[in-house]
Amino acid sequence: MFAASRLGSLFRRSKHATLISELRSFSRVSNESTLLSGSRFSVPEHFDRCLSRFTYFQAFKSFPKNLVTHSTRRMSTTAAILNSTTSEATSSGLRLLVTKGPHAQKAVGIWLFGCAAWVFCLVVLGGITRLTRSGLSMTDWKFTGTLPPLTQEEWVCEFEKYQRSPEYKRINKGMSIEDFKFIYWMEYAHRMWGRGLGLAFAFPFAYFIAKGYITRQLGLRLSALFALGGGQGLIGWWMVKSGLEEPKSEWVQPRVSPYRLATHLTSAFVIYSGILWTALSVVMPEPPSGSLNWVHGATKIRRLALPVSFIVGLTAVSGAFVAGNDAGHAYNTFPKMGDVWVPDDIFNMEPLIRNFFENTSLVQLNHRILATTTLSAVGALWLASRRINLHPAVQSLIGSTLGMAALQVTLGLSTLLMYVPTSLASAHQAGALTMLSLMILLVHTVRKPSPALLKSLASVSKPPTAKVL
Repeated sequence: MFAASRLGSLFRRSKHATLISELRSFSRVSNESTLLSGSRFSVPEHFDRCLSRFTYFQAFKSFPKNLVTHSTRRMSTTAAILNSTTSEATSSGLRLLVTKGPHAQKAVGIWLFGCAAWVFCLVVLGGITRLTRSGLSMTDWKFTGTLPPLTQEEWVCEFEKYQRSPEYKRINKGMSIEDFKFIYWMEYAHRMWGRGLGLAFAFPFAYFIAKGYITRQLGLRLSALFALGGGQGLIGWWMVKSGLEEPKSEWVQPRVSPYRLATHLTSAFVIYSGILWTALSVVMPEPPSGSLNWVHGATKIRRLALPVSFIVGLTAVSGAFVAGNDAGHAYNTFPKMGDVWVPDDIFNMEPLIRNFFENTSLVQLNHRILATTTLSAVGALWLASRRINLHPAVQSLIGSTLGMAALQVTLGLSTLLMYVPTSLASAHQAGALTMLSLMILLVHTVRKPSPALLKSLASVSKPPTAKVL
């Protein structure tokens, strides 16, 4: 019965095709006759229109079903790749960092984002520790850590160690043991929070490796980040040790080396950026894209966002030298530095290069210039994005980055004008890390898509063609 129905359909289609062929032949002969003999035997215009509609109707009925299905399939590009299994994604050219499906991808992503948040809190806690002058309260260091003082005798022993330090002799002379307990607990919390991060990173990492979730590429990347985290503890003690040495002059307050503090903070920024970038790569293997026009727009933004990201990072590092030299306590005016725009002593040190890292006046001037440059660069990026066809998520992210840049400059000015209160200074340091996070997210969002996604988008942009039977 199915065969009879199929034969009947073919017969009807054949009849329609024959009729169309005869009518077209008749129209062609008529037109040729018209050219030869004037208006005699011409075909009316409404006949041509009816013939055209009849032809289109039959062409639509004769579309193969798989053509419609294929066109619908083309409309799903990024989602089809991201929601496929690991083997399918690999065969399509998309290299995933996590195997074993979406569940494993989600678990690893949550773990990495949690570690990034842990590092964020660690950096903020380190800033508070520095601002409360608690960093030199513990005069020794062990890699594995120790229990805090639990008895009065143990507290007295730790306090006596601190009393032998230059900071106590020159700044905190006469401090009570109760005041010492506060700064001790601040430094102890900072150190233990860092060790806790090591455990929170190592145990899930080992578990995910045992389960086979992590690819070789991701495993090497996370191993490097773990090694940097272990080295960060050594860098921290190397920094603290510089503050326990006697200053060269009796008029100089004991403090950690600005070079070592900048190294410690920059290393924390690198670890945070690496974890955040890796987490984004795990949960978002492909950038958001819906058309080739959006991809081309993202390429233009990427060329602008990379230098802006460099300026943001450089400004953050210059802030570390401001902290290391206590430069925020000098020139608490804006826009001028005191009564002048540029202080006269910015190049007093020899050799000249030392002024950029140790001269309080030049260090603060550099940070002011870089902060203003950052705000201007982000503003220019936002203006440029208004003229480019972009994915709505990218456009919104650029707007958020501009808002954060303005807020960060406001926090910096407030901190300076109010003589560096701990609350505002901590918020300013957190703002620097938030600004860096937004730039990392922006650069990651506008990165180049995989060849498989580009091919899919190119196929969608081409309109399907159909043969008329």
